Amino acid sequence: MLSFGTDLYLWVKALHVIAVITWMAGLFYLPRLFVYHATEPVGSPTSEKFKVMERRLVKAIMNPSLVVVAVTGPLLMGDWLSDGWLHLKLLMVAGMILMHVYYVRWQKDFAEDRNTRPHVFYRYANEVPTVLMLVIVPLVILKPQL
Repeated sequence: MLSFGTDLYLWVKALHVIAVITWMAGLFYLPRLFVYHATEPVGSPTSEKFKVMERRLVKAIMNPSLVVVAVTGPLLMGDWLSDGWLHLKLLMVAGMILMHVYYVRWQKDFAEDRNTRPHVFYRYANEVPTVLMLVIVPLVILKPQL
């Protein structure tokens, strides 16, 4: 754990926030790509282009960002580990990680032309990170007593 308020703590916090933003961007964008990809015929040039976009998004942005979030997050917990708001936040973060895992699985399904879900499914899946974020951000900012 890092000491709250030190320069190192603040740099780690800045890195954590940057990684969360880039990870969330991927969590918002990838299912939007799935929405459009699901409407394309298998093997079409557009479908193949979506495969490249989805793979790059996962491998170059989402996975590295998640690793940085997972490394820096625990360093910032400090004395709040016993607080109820942090437990709820960590539960919501677990939900984000679960969505990440599902998104990667679905990306592989598209890459191997095995998608069986309609575009509407991905429209709903796209909302899950938003709902989780709407819980996480107030928890982190307000730190309510739970």
